[in-house]
Amino acid sequence: MKYLRRAVSLVMLCAVLAVGTGWWWINQPLSLASDSVELSVEQGNSPRDIASAWVQGGVQTSALLLFEWFRWSGDARRIRAGSYEISRGVTPRDLLNKMVRGDESLATVRLIEGWTFKQFRAELAKADSLKPATALLSDADIMAALGEPGMAPEGRFYPDTYAYSKGVSDLAVLKRAHHAMQMRLAAVWAEKSRDTPLRTATDALILASIVEKETGAAADRGKVAGVFVNRLRIGMPLQTDPTVIYGMGAAFDGNLRKRDLQTDTPFNTYLRGGLPPTPIAMPGKAALMASVKPDPTKALYFVSRGDGTSEFSNDLAAHNLAVNQFIRGRAASK
Repeated sequence: MKYLRRAVSLVMLCAVLAVGTGWWWINQPLSLASDSVELSVEQGNSPRDIASAWVQGGVQTSALLLFEWFRWSGDARRIRAGSYEISRGVTPRDLLNKMVRGDESLATVRLIEGWTFKQFRAELAKADSLKPATALLSDADIMAALGEPGMAPEGRFYPDTYAYSKGVSDLAVLKRAHHAMQMRLAAVWAEKSRDTPLRTATDALILASIVEKETGAAADRGKVAGVFVNRLRIGMPLQTDPTVIYGMGAAFDGNLRKRDLQTDTPFNTYLRGGLPPTPIAMPGKAALMASVKPDPTKALYFVSRGDGTSEFSNDLAAHNLAVNQFIRGRAASK
């Protein structure tokens, strides 16, 4: 009986020591093979697989010990899929808490107002840790994947800064930007002026893309939109260089010549009336709002002053004087 009591006492002592050691271990910094270790946890990964993946990625401990901690904590099944990054000093407890909270390591990509879809795709292609799922897809394939088969992609994505989990598909970012533009455009269209000559939200998007490209100073944006709305209202051609340049595509070499203005394309607003067939860039919120609620103005013309701002004129005679002052005068002074 005495020996049995000693055996029980020894087992209890070992258990206490094991618990104490385990408690000490989960609160000690993990050794890492580098300053930081990243891991992408996929949906459906088991706690055992996750523990092994951390060790394979550079966490220098026992995969079995890490898994047992996950299991013993009772939170193993609460680990969320996502991209995670840990640095030196993190403990097993910190690591598990990070995955349970879904405290992901995020990267960002910024899409700029006035960019074309081609520029948008180029930025996504070089973005940090994005899977290039669309690399071999055409523009048409991408729109089909987004549930908009047959729609031109230009202007259909909202320019903003998008945060994403490292390792996700670039298509996921495209979906968010596409949805953001749909929501933003619908909200803006609901606030349109009653007397707007624009017939559809797409018309507003097209005009907004032109306003985005034509505006040098933010204070002029509403008036620039007003000029184009006035022209649409009276059936006057928009006569805007950015649409011509867009229609030229790769043929544009940085200089717009008289012959370019006289060469017909669907986007030549000198030769064709009304709006071009699609947007020519990604407009931001301010350009969208200006297109549906332009500043009240009688101006039909504007010309750059050379400092980012524009000179507005109500008639051709005044416009020609402005051109002589700000364009021809500037050229003569060089």
